[in-house]
Amino acid sequence: MKLGGSSSIAQKIKRRRSDAVGSDSPIVRADVLGIESPLSGKEAQVAATVSWDGLRELANFRAEKGCAISVYVDLDPSVAPTAGDAASRVNSLMHEGEMRAEAAHELTHEQREALRADLTRIREFFEREFDRDGSRGVAVFSAGLDNAWRTLPLGDPVADKITVGREFYLSPLVPLVGRGDGALIAVVGRERGTVYTLRAGKLEEVVDQFDETPGRHDQGGWSQARYQRHIESLVHEHLKEVAEQLDRRVRRLRSPRIVIVTTEETRAELEEVLSHEVRNAIVGWTQAEAHSTPAELLQAARPVLEEWHAKQEREAAERWREESGRGARATAGWVDTLEAASDGRVELLLFQEGADRSAWQCPHCGRVSAEGGPCPLDGTQMEERDDGLNLAVHQTLAHGGSVLALRHYQDLDPVEGIGALLRY
Repeated sequence: MKLGGSSSIAQKIKRRRSDAVGSDSPIVRADVLGIESPLSGKEAQVAATVSWDGLRELANFRAEKGCAISVYVDLDPSVAPTAGDAASRVNSLMHEGEMRAEAAHELTHEQREALRADLTRIREFFEREFDRDGSRGVAVFSAGLDNAWRTLPLGDPVADKITVGREFYLSPLVPLVGRGDGALIAVVGRERGTVYTLRAGKLEEVVDQFDETPGRHDQGGWSQARYQRHIESLVHEHLKEVAEQLDRRVRRLRSPRIVIVTTEETRAELEEVLSHEVRNAIVGWTQAEAHSTPAELLQAARPVLEEWHAKQEREAAERWREESGRGARATAGWVDTLEAASDGRVELLLFQEGADRSAWQCPHCGRVSAEGGPCPLDGTQMEERDDGLNLAVHQTLAHGGSVLALRHYQDLDPVEGIGALLRY
C-alpha cells in the first residue's frame, strides 16, 4: 500500500463538510459510511460526546475474523497548528500501521489484506471526509472483516497512537468521560433562557426561550403595584417554561451535568420552579456578562465543571482509602485489580494518569492476569501484552463497571498507580 503525500490530506483536513448534522441533533458530524457495525446493529454513527455506554459498546467488541485497528491523532493547536502538521501526523501513523501489516506473519493472507484495506480506508477518511473544525483530537476504530467502523472527533487532545489487536484500544478515552462534553449550559434571564450543549469543546444552542415582558410605557391605567405583579407573573411563567425545557432535556439525556449561568436574583426565583431531577443534575452556578458569546459562556462554565470533576475524584479516592484500609471491597496494585476485573467484581476502576505495565491475556476466553502461565479457567497458555491498563479497562467496562482516571490526586502512587472499588 502506497501512502499519499501529506499535502493531499492537508487539503482535505481543512475543508469543511457541507453535510454536517445541525446543532439540534444529538449526533455531531455523523459519519454514516455504509458499513454495517455489530457494535450497534445498524450503520455506525458517531457522536462527539464520549460516554460510558459508548465505551462499553466498544469494549464488548472482539474481532473474530480479522484485526481491530485503533488510531488516535492529536490535533491540539499547540502541536498541530496547521492542516499540514495534522496531515503529517496522520501519515506517520498510517506508515507505522503499514509496517505492522508487513511484519504480521501470524496473520493469514486474507487478514493481512484486510488490515491493509482498513489502513487505506482510514487514510481516505482523513483525506475526504474528516472536518477538523472544533476538534482537538480524533479516534478511529476499524475492523473491516468484522464489519466495524467508528470515528470519534474529540474536544480534548489525545496522544498519537495506532494499535492492532483483537480489541479496540480504549484507555485514552477514559479520562475524557465526564470532562465536560455532554454537559448542558443554561443561560437564564428574566426574559430569555438559552440552553447549550457542550460537544467537541464547543457550545451548541439547543433551546432559545424568549418571553418578552412589557416595558413601563405599556403600563396604561394600571396601578404601579398591580402592574408590577403582572410583570412578576410573566417572569414566573417564563422561568417555569425554561425549567420545563431543562426537565425534558434531563429526562431525555439520562442525568447530564448542568451549569446555570444567571444572576443571584434570578437564581432564587428559578430554584423555586426547578424539578427534583434538574436540581440533582446541577453541578454549579456561575455568572457572565450580558450578551456574552458562546465562547465566553464556556469560559465561565469550565471552572465549575472542573471543580465538579475534581470533587468526583476526591470522593472516589476517599472511598477507596477507606475500603482498602479496612481490607474490604477494594483492591490495590495490578495483581489483585486485574484478577477482580476479570471476575467481573470491579464497580469502579481507579488509575493515575500514566500508569501502565505489561500483562497477560488468555487468547481463548480473554481473561487477564499480571502474571503469565496457563489460564486458570481453560488452561490455554496466556499471551503477554504491553497494554495492561487497556486490558483492565476492557474487562471493567465489559462487565458493566466504570473507570476513573485520577488527575488531581496521587493516592494510588504507593500501589503501582492502580486500584479498584469492588461490588463484592
